[in-house]
Amino acid sequence: MTYKNLSKTFFINLFLIITIFAIDRISKIYVISMSNKVLVSDIFSSKFLNISLIWNEGIAFGLFSFNQNYLYDLLTIIISIIIFIIFVMLIQQKGLRKYALSMIFGGAIGNLYDRIFFQAVPDFIDFHIADFHWFIFNIADIFITVGVIFMIFCELIGINDQYEKN
Repeated sequence: MTYKNLSKTFFINLFLIITIFAIDRISKIYVISMSNKVLVSDIFSSKFLNISLIWNEGIAFGLFSFNQNYLYDLLTIIISIIIFIIFVMLIQQKGLRKYALSMIFGGAIGNLYDRIFFQAVPDFIDFHIADFHWFIFNIADIFITVGVIFMIFCELIGINDQYEKN
C-alpha cells in the first residue's frame, strides 16, 4: 500500500465521517430550534411522515431508557467502548467495508455527542401508515442502519474480496 493510496482513502473516509456528523448536527439543531419556536414537539405532520421531537435516553429506538443517572452513565460508557471498537475495525478494514464502517462510525459519534452534551439523543423522524408508527429516529440512525445493512450485504455476497486492493 503506497502513501498516496493511504492518504486518498483516509481523506475520503474522514470526509464521509465529518459529513455525516455535520448533516446529523444540522438536522438536530434545526428541529430543536423549530420545536422551541412553536413550543410543541410536533413540528410537521403529513399522511406518512411526522417530524416530532422526542428525547431518547436509551439506546436505539428508545430501548433501555433509565431514570437513574448512574445507569445512563454506564450505558454511555458501554456505547463509547463500542464506538472505539468500531473505530479500531475501521482502521483495520479495506475496501467497501471501510466505507460501511465509516457510515456507522459517523452516525455513532453524532449520537454519542448528544448523549454527552444533552444527556439524551433527539429523535424526530416518525414514519407511519395510518395508526401504525415505526420507531422515531434521526439522521445518525439512518446512517448507522445503512452502514450495518451495507456490511451485511458485503459479507453475504463477498463483494469486498474484489476490492481489497485499496
